[in-house]
Amino acid sequence: MSAQAFRFDSFAFQSRMRSALGLRKPRHRVLRFALGLVGLGLVLVLLAFSLVVGAAMIGGGLLYRLWKRRGKPVARPSQVVEGEYRVVAPQVLGQSR
Repeated sequence: MSAQAFRFDSFAFQSRMRSALGLRKPRHRVLRFALGLVGLGLVLVLLAFSLVVGAAMIGGGLLYRLWKRRGKPVARPSQVVEGEYRVVAPQVLGQSR
């Protein structure tokens, strides 16, 4: 095997790789516009798909939480004081001072 077969810094190798992997815009205006619309449509489809997947994940998480808490009593915070209260008129407050 030749030593030149594995040299990747040669001009011939770089030229072949550049022509094989290079993306070029078409010169025809209508074709370029059509490909732009196809790309925009692809982006919109991917966006819609990701929104549906995200909404399904959030909905699944909420359903899982509801299913997990099923039948258990709701715990109240310890800072809440339960009781019965009465509104005092402002005149009564002024006389007591």
